[in-house]
This record gives sequence, structure tokens and C-alpha cells, in this order.
Amino acid sequence: MGNRPEELRDLLDSVAKQHGPAIEIAVVGNGSPLPDLPEGIRTVELPENLGIPGGRNVGIEAFGPGGRDVDILLFLDDDGLLPNEDTGELVRQAFAADPELGIISFRIADPESGTTQRRHVPRLRAADPMRSSRVTTFLGGANAVRTSVFAQVGGLPDEFFYAHEETDLAWRALDAGWLIDYRSDMVLNHPLTAPSRHAVYHRMVARNRVWLARRNLPWPLVPAYLGTWMLLTLVRRPSRAALKAWFGGFREGWTTPCGPRRPMKWRTVWRLTRLGRPPII
Repeated sequence: MGNRPEELRDLLDSVAKQHGPAIEIAVVGNGSPLPDLPEGIRTVELPENLGIPGGRNVGIEAFGPGGRDVDILLFLDDDGLLPNEDTGELVRQAFAADPELGIISFRIADPESGTTQRRHVPRLRAADPMRSSRVTTFLGGANAVRTSVFAQVGGLPDEFFYAHEETDLAWRALDAGWLIDYRSDMVLNHPLTAPSRHAVYHRMVARNRVWLARRNLPWPLVPAYLGTWMLLTLVRRPSRAALKAWFGGFREGWTTPCGPRRPMKWRTVWRLTRLGRPPII
């Protein structure tokens, strides 16, 4: 967004220090001009903010159509930092060792305390962030994706703009037979934040939750999935304004186009269940 030039510079420095072959870099100005950047970095300045998935899709194309110039794509938030210099090599080794591995989700840790927020562990049993495991989704600001995943299932859903775009891609990848790993040894330092800091948070979380179900779930599971999340929202007792925005987004999710519907196979539903997160939560 163009408002973190110092953090972006630190992130780029941390990527440049990675062991092994140099990592090619693309920086997308999502509706904002880019600061001065080191030579050799691919840059794109968009005239308007396309949202998180739209901006990342543009970044993919910076490496050729569908990202085909490279084998693996890393997505890193501009206020993050790679504290370890072997992360790039760990990513290469992980993909080389498992041809079915399609996506890796990094561990996000606060640089001051080392704390990993529960919401940053992409599984239901999130009490131990140091435990690596197979998972059913991933973190958008700290991940690595095999380029062939995008070639097979398509990119992130531009329509979502913000929230749940990672789960949409994850479900499509799992339905195509790919695996997703959460790796606690691949770390991105990132300050502790609350997602509700974004003004559009409650509306888009609800809208995109409906879109996610409409696009990807067999129809019998749609009411179960959305009903579970409505109940969880009410249990969390948001403010009156937040609840109003949430229900407005929920209604919007049913009344607006959500993109193509490609319901997952029932065997994928069972696969998600065996991985510990059936697609009703």
C-alpha cells in the first residue's frame, strides 16, 4: 500500500540474505506508487487498489504468464521479515522431497516476544504453534506455493478483495490432490495485530464466508458451514455495530455474484475431515 517503505526495505534485505540461489523478487504497488527499490526487482504499479488477492495475482504474472518463469512463489507481507537465512533453502528442500506438496504456510511470530497468535496457526488444534503438521488452509502473508498449483486450479479469487481468499485456493488445491503443510521452522517476523483493525473486516469476513461456501461446498454442507460460523460469531459477542456489519455482509454474500461454482468432491470433504477440519467449520 506504499505506507511502509522502511519495513519493505528491511524485508527485501532479509530475502537477499537467504542462502542458496538468489530469490527473484517482485513488488506490487497496489494502488500506490512504489519507493526507490534495489536494481533487479520486478515492479508493478497499479492505478487502483485491487485488494489482497488481486494484487497477489498481479505479482504472480510478474514472473511470466501464470508465474511460469519460476517453480515456487513466496508471498510475504511488506511489514514482515525473514529472521533466519535458511528459510529459502528449507522451502526448496520441502518441495523437492514431496512432489505432492503444493503449499507451505510459514509460522508468523512477533519480533519482540516471539509469540505466535492462535489465529496464525492454520488448524483447529492451535495450542502448540511449534508443531508442524498437514493443514487445510494457509496464511496469506507468509507462504510458498508451487507454481503448478496455480496452473492447475487458477489464482486467488479477485472478487474477495480481503479475507478468506487463502482458504478458497486451499480447498481448490486439496480437491485437485495437492497437500498443504504448516511449518513452524519457516518463520516470518510480523508485529502482533488484530484483523478487526480494518474498517471493512466484519462485512467482508461474512460476505466472503458465504462466497466461499457457495463456490466450493456441496450444497448439503452449505447451511451447516454457514450456520456454524453464524453461531461462532454470536458466541464471540461482537459490538452492535460489528454485528450489523457482519449480517450486512452475510446478506451481501447471498445477493451478489461470487464467481464460478466448482463444488469439491465428497472424497475431498472426507480428506479435510481426516486432516482435522471438516468443511463445516
